[in-house]
Amino acid sequence: MIFAAIADVHGNAAALDAVLADIRRLGITEVVNLGDCLSGPLEAAKTADRLMALDIPTVRGNHDRYLVEVPPVAMGASDAHAYAQLSPHHVEWLAGLPFSLTFRDEVFLCHATPGQDDLYFLEEVCAEGHVRLRDAAGIEALAAGIAEPLILCAHSHVPRLVALADGRQVVNPGSVGCPAYQDDTPVQHRVGAGHCLASYAVLEKTAEGWAPQFRSVRYDNMSMARMAAANGRPDWANALSRGRV
Repeated sequence: MIFAAIADVHGNAAALDAVLADIRRLGITEVVNLGDCLSGPLEAAKTADRLMALDIPTVRGNHDRYLVEVPPVAMGASDAHAYAQLSPHHVEWLAGLPFSLTFRDEVFLCHATPGQDDLYFLEEVCAEGHVRLRDAAGIEALAAGIAEPLILCAHSHVPRLVALADGRQVVNPGSVGCPAYQDDTPVQHRVGAGHCLASYAVLEKTAEGWAPQFRSVRYDNMSMARMAAANGRPDWANALSRGRV
């Protein structure tokens, strides 16, 4: 069994197209999507059309939820820019996404954690704003009650694999379309891949168990950086051109 996992596209249609082309080159036919599909100063409607046409298992991210639940006048800048591009059928699609899914009876899909769509699963933010690997006990606690041997999460945009004490694995495939960002919850902090490539993961079940492979794909990131700058988001332009904010 082999499939690909994408996450955190954030309206970057060019990165999504490049990742999907790479997946096709590998001969992989099954893909799952871990959410945060559209929010950002890029091409939300185009990205939505791409993802809806794929009709792949997709869970709801926190920004997908904001686009459905938050009034437009109260949205953050990235959500508001995306929302302005969307048609009612795009919003309806977002509204129908489930919080979590089980794929092929043995893979648990969520955006952030099994109980919350805006909490880092594998990372924690210290009081000084440093983002670091969450301690083993904390990750085990967040994974409690999930029986599937493979747990996929996203949200932090950091490609990462953590093995649990009982042999389960928690995998974050990284971000397709947003390699760096800054946030103020729980305190002000920054996350950056340090590169501007599109990230995703291939998950293969072998005789010895699941073997995740992290992949990075080149695409015309500078065109997306210029688009972000033209749309008044120099932070996104830096993220897309440098992998840092």
